[in-house]
Amino acid sequence: MQDNPILEAMLRRKSIRKYTSQIPPDDIITSVVRAGQQAAFASQLGSIMLSRDGKKHPLGAPLLFTILVDLHKMELIMAQRNWKMVTNDLSMLLFGIQDASLMAENMVIAAESLGMGSCFLGMIPYAAAHFARKHKLPRHVFPLVQLAMGYPDEAPPPRPRYPMDFVLFEDEYPEFNEQTVKEAMKVMDDGYMAQSYYRDANLMIPLEGDREETYSFDTYGWTEHISRKWGQWNSSVEELLEQFAECGFSFTDEKEQSK
Repeated sequence: MQDNPILEAMLRRKSIRKYTSQIPPDDIITSVVRAGQQAAFASQLGSIMLSRDGKKHPLGAPLLFTILVDLHKMELIMAQRNWKMVTNDLSMLLFGIQDASLMAENMVIAAESLGMGSCFLGMIPYAAAHFARKHKLPRHVFPLVQLAMGYPDEAPPPRPRYPMDFVLFEDEYPEFNEQTVKEAMKVMDDGYMAQSYYRDANLMIPLEGDREETYSFDTYGWTEHISRKWGQWNSSVEELLEQFAECGFSFTDEKEQSK
């Protein structure tokens, strides 16, 4: 692989869950946000909410950024041009997720390059209505993800990733054989167990139903952990649809019907 300072920052990135109390200065914060703005975009459908109240933040991070999908600003701009948005909310939401996600990742890499660490916090969409009321978000603004950020008070290694042939496909999607899948699983599981990740965190998702527990921390790796997560959690879309609705998003043809 090639090597340069940007690649080094990207490849050493890992989630930081312990932070010092040092508050990053304003010029550092501005640099991180400006790097986020410079990400590729569909229509600049992202905004950022910042809190510096570290005592209330997850993980005790001095900074907490909430990355917003923000259609409201685009509606204001279009109104200045005597236009009204008719594109359906689902399409606009998809483009907004692209914009906000790219913005967030640029911020993470910028923070890494400036000696800070961060951790993505992905559950805020399930508290979107509460967040919107608390922070006075207008309609068509949705909190997508949060970033805890600050100076690290720990130095964990980067976590494992799938092997390249399980990620990069040329021209067409491959038909994976069982051996290829097992080899990819082994890379992830061996890597996490070598780092004693779940043992040190005392983290094993309990089994639901009549499944019998057959794993210990000697054998419990990433693929069992993530399988338990997505194999047991939140089978209904209703909760999330309610959060979108509270923030003004509808995935019907309401715009056509209201003409």
